[in-house]
Amino acid sequence: MSTRFDRIVEDNSWCAGCGNFSILAYLKAALEELGLDPLRCAVVSGIGQAAKTPQYMKVNMFNGLHGRALPVAQGLKVSNPSLKVIAEGGDGDMYGEGGNHFMAAIRRNAGIVNIVHNNMVYGLTKGQASPTSQRGFTTPVQTEGVHVEPFNPIATAISLDASLVIRTFSGNKEHCKEMLKIALMHEGYVLIDIFQPCVTFNKINTFKWFKENVYELPDEYDPTDKVRAFEKSLENHPFPIGVIYKSAPKPTLEVILREESGMSDAPLYASGTDERSLREAMGKYC
Repeated sequence: MSTRFDRIVEDNSWCAGCGNFSILAYLKAALEELGLDPLRCAVVSGIGQAAKTPQYMKVNMFNGLHGRALPVAQGLKVSNPSLKVIAEGGDGDMYGEGGNHFMAAIRRNAGIVNIVHNNMVYGLTKGQASPTSQRGFTTPVQTEGVHVEPFNPIATAISLDASLVIRTFSGNKEHCKEMLKIALMHEGYVLIDIFQPCVTFNKINTFKWFKENVYELPDEYDPTDKVRAFEKSLENHPFPIGVIYKSAPKPTLEVILREESGMSDAPLYASGTDERSLREAMGKYC
């Protein structure tokens, strides 16, 4: 499927068979099917193989420091609420280096979509364990296997009352694309954790393993039941996929800050500068 978000890329650094290819294709398709304008979309990422995704899309993009995509994404949304802002990266980038920002973003409820490519390993830095690696997983660094429990981003997000919490699998095309569309249409912070295989450095959690270890939530499941959602977040082998939790509607960070300051909904760059107030403020520090 060709989209307005396609970008000609002569050198893609992902390995053949990497789940990132599927996520990239589904994300572009979801954006296209929703009729979003590439000029009104911004994708922010940190460092890692997954974080290269916006380099392969025709969108506004910001590729920053390891684990620091979320602060930039929140700043973009506050400064220009009309943008569709996506913060995107891998499980190490978002849950490891960016773990503190992950929790802060949930609590602030900025209107951004947080896409996490979860392959349970560090794919860029040659295969050491990530926060979501399973116990016993051996690597060139963890030669005797991972000894700690894996980080549970779904349970963490629900415990902090995230606006919307989703999990899907890159090997399930229609489900993954539909979940991305639901995430992109939501008002408020969205976590969409996407299982995807790393074909080079993770020979345990393969495409086959993920396919055999996930199941779709039934139609009658109620994501607004927080207790039930938390119970689902603790299930593994198999893991539930779908809209796991949806909180009651609440104001977003960009709305709260603008209401408190009396600002309009216009982007900050269009608001002009009150030079007198600026000089007075700066004068207090001189």
